[in-house]
Amino acid sequence: MIHSMHALVVESLGATPTWGVVDRPEPGAGQVRIKVKAAALNFADTLMIDGTYQETPPCPFVPGMEVCGLVDAVGEESGRFRTGERIASFCGHGGLAEFVVVSEDRCFPVPDTMDDITAAAFPIAYGTSHLALTRRARLAAGETLVVLGAAGGVGLTAVEIGKALGARVVAVARGEAKREAALRAGADVAIDADTPDLRGALKTEGRIDVVYDPVGGAAGEAALRALAPEGRYIIIGFASGDLPSLRPNHLLVKNVDVIGFYWGGYRAFAPGVLTDSLAQLTRWHSEGRIRPHTSQVLPMAQANDGLDLLRRREATGKVVLTP
Repeated sequence: MIHSMHALVVESLGATPTWGVVDRPEPGAGQVRIKVKAAALNFADTLMIDGTYQETPPCPFVPGMEVCGLVDAVGEESGRFRTGERIASFCGHGGLAEFVVVSEDRCFPVPDTMDDITAAAFPIAYGTSHLALTRRARLAAGETLVVLGAAGGVGLTAVEIGKALGARVVAVARGEAKREAALRAGADVAIDADTPDLRGALKTEGRIDVVYDPVGGAAGEAALRALAPEGRYIIIGFASGDLPSLRPNHLLVKNVDVIGFYWGGYRAFAPGVLTDSLAQLTRWHSEGRIRPHTSQVLPMAQANDGLDLLRRREATGKVVLTP
């Protein structure tokens, strides 16, 4: 017997997703089905809907990259989780629905100290900043970290994790409200992204060791040029819609590293890295070292409104949907 469910469906790339009734998926070997209690939105969802994300599935598909919920059913050869257990998942897509089927290795148990909304918003943003700053940028205690887009979903996590690693954090965000959010997250200094001479403003903060850039464009170029010799510039994304201009002669003269980072790629070539990172982050949360910030909690029916908030870069922290 085939059961149905409601889901947000992308019928064609670039079109506004619409709610519809689709078949409820059945878990296969090594998979579980989750009854969704909360789903977090990511800027990558907007790219996937537009067809510009590196892992866009064929249409029609259901967006939604991370969820928290209850295990509703388990497939054959699935032994990690039990029916009724509360888990979170970085599912890739499919989360903006009543149910989603995911591989067990994309899931982790949710501790009692973490509510559904926090758990849904946790894996991608915190996982991205943690691995980017520890494994790739090699951020050390006492160094200075610049975070662009510091009040966004990943930006705030970079601020928190930078402080947890013992760095001095300079946040760059647009407008007073967003700068205040970055300061509350632990930033030592907050600079307005619209500062006419952003490079000059950053250089007044002394030696800049690492730049964390989910924005790109002119801000990325300015921050890159402010880096000290042997600084590291880590590319997270291009929320501005523009790529930064990287001049090889500047990199050469200053011995600067430009580092690419894609969190989802580790699942293919080093899945244990993701598992270990999430385990450490979960411990940090239980110890109170990181405090996730959710910008808006909207009903699932307003998913397109939430996606528009991300497109306009109006969200401070994560946007989460609940049924």
